[in-house]
Amino acid sequence: MALIRRHHRERHRFRRIGWLRAAVLGANDGIVSTASILIGVTAASAGRTAIIVAGLAALVGGALSMAAGEYVSVSSQRDTERADIARERGELSRSPGLELDELTDIYVKRGLDRDLAHEVAVQLTAVDPLGAHLRDELGMHESTRARPLQAAFVSAASFAAGAVIPLAVAAAAPADGRLAVIAGAALVLLAVTGAVSGRLGGAPAPRAAARVLAGGGIAMGAAALIGELVGTQI
Repeated sequence: MALIRRHHRERHRFRRIGWLRAAVLGANDGIVSTASILIGVTAASAGRTAIIVAGLAALVGGALSMAAGEYVSVSSQRDTERADIARERGELSRSPGLELDELTDIYVKRGLDRDLAHEVAVQLTAVDPLGAHLRDELGMHESTRARPLQAAFVSAASFAAGAVIPLAVAAAAPADGRLAVIAGAALVLLAVTGAVSGRLGGAPAPRAAARVLAGGGIAMGAAALIGELVGTQI
């Protein structure tokens, strides 16, 4: 009877780290910052037009700011990665024997006896010496490498997606209940995004949602207080 080999495919969440971080930060920032601005302007007794203009400015400016910030930050990470790769490539060219010993020591520290560790190092070096050192010495994996353009696009898009709902709510809500409606909608959105990000990242959804709600609630409360104080003085 022929043996049927079944391949067990595992799904690991660390592969999502790059885009998930940018998406979660962008969406949460879009909700919190835009809703806070809308609440602050509303608390200052501004009219609907001023509120919508402020919200649109927050959406566009925030999305572009997130994109620029993520691009610069992740580009710096990519530059560091490239410098480390160049250095490792040079060391492999100049001192292959020392690099082989270094790789052997890494595997010994992970639990292999020295003879086996050396054999593993030799075989991996024969296939892809640079890849072996990047992975096992520096901890670099292709799935977690810095991607500035991806981070910038995801951040901007997720910020805009998070910001547009509080803005739409502010435009549609009646004047006498606008502040409460904006705050309520924003808190619901934060709970949802927190729970979803926790789920995607493997963390308990309630705990992730609670963290986001706490920070967002404080920000919106502070914005409402400032709007009320400033609005009475102007």
